[in-house]
Amino acid sequence: MNAIDLLKDQHRKAEQLLGELENADDGDEDKVDALVAELSDSLAGHMVIEERLFYPAVREADADLVLESFEEHAVARFALKRLQGLSPSDPRFKARVATLKELIGHHVEEEEEGLFPKAERVVTGDTMEELTQEMQELFEETVSAGFASTYRFRSTASKSSPRAKKTRRAPNGRSSTAR
Repeated sequence: MNAIDLLKDQHRKAEQLLGELENADDGDEDKVDALVAELSDSLAGHMVIEERLFYPAVREADADLVLESFEEHAVARFALKRLQGLSPSDPRFKARVATLKELIGHHVEEEEEGLFPKAERVVTGDTMEELTQEMQELFEETVSAGFASTYRFRSTASKSSPRAKKTRRAPNGRSSTAR
């Protein structure tokens, strides 16, 4: 198994979990919560190995598609965060699962049909073997840590946020804080 095969296997796992979520009985909250947690942790591991290892290694194959993939990951993290903690009986739950499934499906299609064939021409031999090993190890570490530990979200409205207050120069040269 090489790095691309590893990523494809992870794609199939995400598709399977999303299908199970779509078809889950909304009355079985424990099962749905477990599926959401497994999907979140698995996708966290997948996104981390792509962003830290795979994309940098294959960027020259298609820089624009790699940059787009980073953006799709950001949207996927946001979508996963919105799904977590939402009761399966909430009317928004199925819509959020469907939206995440569409996003992941689009991303998978672009990678498997566009990026991966190009990447196989750029990363070969011993380099591919080393990349695969590093990806497997980092995936396991990230999944063990979990989505919540891997991606900590901050409110942009918090008082500690740099956006929460702006420092301006008064005409006398002193700083004043505007809120």
